[in-house]
Formats: sequence, structure tokens, C-alpha cells
Amino acid sequence: MNLSNLKPAKGSRQDRKRVGRGPGSGWGKTAGRGSKGQLQGSGYSRKRDFEGGQMPLVRRIPKRGFTSVFRVGYTVINLDSLARIAKKEIALKDLVESGLIQRDSERVKILGRGDLASAKTVHAHKFSASALKKIEEKGGKAVVIG
Repeated sequence: MNLSNLKPAKGSRQDRKRVGRGPGSGWGKTAGRGSKGQLQGSGYSRKRDFEGGQMPLVRRIPKRGFTSVFRVGYTVINLDSLARIAKKEIALKDLVESGLIQRDSERVKILGRGDLASAKTVHAHKFSASALKKIEEKGGKAVVIG
């Protein structure tokens, strides 16, 4: 086998439908578009949210609340997840390596569910009061990243 005789699997490819090629094809004259009306013209394309002229759903439903442009989002991580990391000092790059966060530019908040098995130094942007208490009870340290 080489590149010159590669072919797609049988039945996986299909010829495109060539409409408007005479009555013998079965797709002649109006080419399957029906007769008359805006739908049959060549320039017509239906908008994604068009509902035939009735008031669209997005405009019928009332608006609620707002989105603050100043909101700062945090990825939350609990102590029971940190307990699985074997290192004594846990930085953001260690959280990325363990798969708890996607990239080290994420803002991280440590929450207090679970317990640590040993003393650990944890670097994060924020800590809950219960997480802070549990880390310090084990003799560890919570370092707030600025």
C-alpha cells in the first residue's frame, strides 16, 4: 500500500446533488425549491433564529439581571484534592501538572472540604477561612499570591 492507491471507504463519499439540470434529472425547472415566494430565489438564506415572522423567543422572554464587567472568577479546589499531591510545596504549576487546573494563569481559591495528611505550603490567590484553619492546624502554610 502507498499514497497513490488510497481511497475513501465504500459508501462514505457521495456525489453532490446537481439541481436545475433538466427534467430528466428529477431536479429540473424549480430545482426542488417549489414555486413563487422569497424561498425560491437564489439570494435567499434563512436567518438562524427566524420564526416565520412571529415574535422570536429571545424577544418574548423578559430580561433578568446583568453581567458585571468587574467580576473576578476563581477556579475552586478543595483540600481533599490537594491531599493527593505528594509534594510539600504546592504552586500553581503543580496544580496544572496534576490536572486540577488547565493553565497557571487561572485564579485559584482553596476551599476547606476534606483534610490534609501532612503539612504543606499552598500557593493560591484566595483561601476560605476553613481551608486556612485546616492548613495551619497541620503545620502548613497558606501563601496568598498577589
